[in-house]
Amino acid sequence: MTYQPNCRDLEFLKTLRFNDEDLETLTSIEQKNVEDTVFWKYSTFHSSRKKCESVPDLTRHKHGVFLTDTLLHASRSYEALDASRTWICYWVLHSLSLLEIKIPDKAKRACIKFLAKCQNSSGGFGGGPGQISHLAPTYAAVNALIILGMEEAFKVIDREKLLEFLWSLKQQNGSFCMHIDGEIDIRGVYCALAVASLTGILSDKLCENTAGWIVSCQTYEGGFGGCPDMEAHGGYTFCGLAALIILRKQQLCDIQALLRWLVHRQMRFEGGFQGRTNKLVDGCYSFWQGASFALIHNLLDYPPDHYLFDNGALQEYILTCAQHPSGGLIDKPGKYRDEYHSCYVLSGLSIAQHFNSDFEVLGNSRNEVACTHPVYNIRVDLLRKGLLYFRETKLVEEL
Repeated sequence: MTYQPNCRDLEFLKTLRFNDEDLETLTSIEQKNVEDTVFWKYSTFHSSRKKCESVPDLTRHKHGVFLTDTLLHASRSYEALDASRTWICYWVLHSLSLLEIKIPDKAKRACIKFLAKCQNSSGGFGGGPGQISHLAPTYAAVNALIILGMEEAFKVIDREKLLEFLWSLKQQNGSFCMHIDGEIDIRGVYCALAVASLTGILSDKLCENTAGWIVSCQTYEGGFGGCPDMEAHGGYTFCGLAALIILRKQQLCDIQALLRWLVHRQMRFEGGFQGRTNKLVDGCYSFWQGASFALIHNLLDYPPDHYLFDNGALQEYILTCAQHPSGGLIDKPGKYRDEYHSCYVLSGLSIAQHFNSDFEVLGNSRNEVACTHPVYNIRVDLLRKGLLYFRETKLVEEL
């Protein structure tokens, strides 16, 4: 493990500012405004820092208070997120696990009881009790139960019914609907394959034609779109690449084109990632793009002994610009804190620190978070425990 003492120099940063070449557009105005805000954050810290400081400390306790409060009691302002309650469980539990903040057993059992109510007789999970089964909250619920790490959490998942649910969404071309008669996109494929592989119900028959459909979503840009002929996008790209890796079919996509697209998504001034071409930096892509780099690194015939992106600049952006002063993590300076960004910003920080064999933490040891798995985005030791449980209680391969 190495602790990097230095971040980028302010004078050097000025040379990386966006140049609109005297052609002002709405996009260029927004980009300049973001850079002004980010530069103010960097310069404010530089002017106030002590000699031993290179970046702000990760305010672990504040983040923990914000996340734990949400887990124990969500205010009425969360009513609009009623269909995302299983997601909130996952976002909060995963964030706390990365921060290595212990969750009381009473709170764990309350989460298990709630998630069990979200599971329908069809086998899938809804966003909340009484809501229809949907692949996205099913993925969130399965991940959350694995993070909880208790046998009673694992036993909540009715794997026979879950397999029936996945089959009900499988399409002849290899894709999966998000729910019965719902939309079809690459998120559905990833969510279906992830929960199937996590719970030991993945089979060749279930994934017939799936790899070919995923590859058809890779665009001329190199990234993956939500479905064939859509624009490449960071979240969809992660889903496509991770799904191919679960299938062990990663060789079917154009890795070099994908890498070329990815390296252009890191914003040279801000240090964070954008989601797609000509967009602003957003903290959540610290994971969506960062994890894709981690996956590609392990796929190369001759992987380099260094990161494929500037992991120091990403950590600098997260610690300086993506921490809310009251706790929680954010998209960019000036944005509200929320559980979604807290989860994926911390996950991106984990990737930036851990995916290479030579761990690199910017600042001091207090800034280190736990290691997440780049395919499933679950803390590695918790993932291993869940996989071992489901392997030892293996279900019949096909109904």
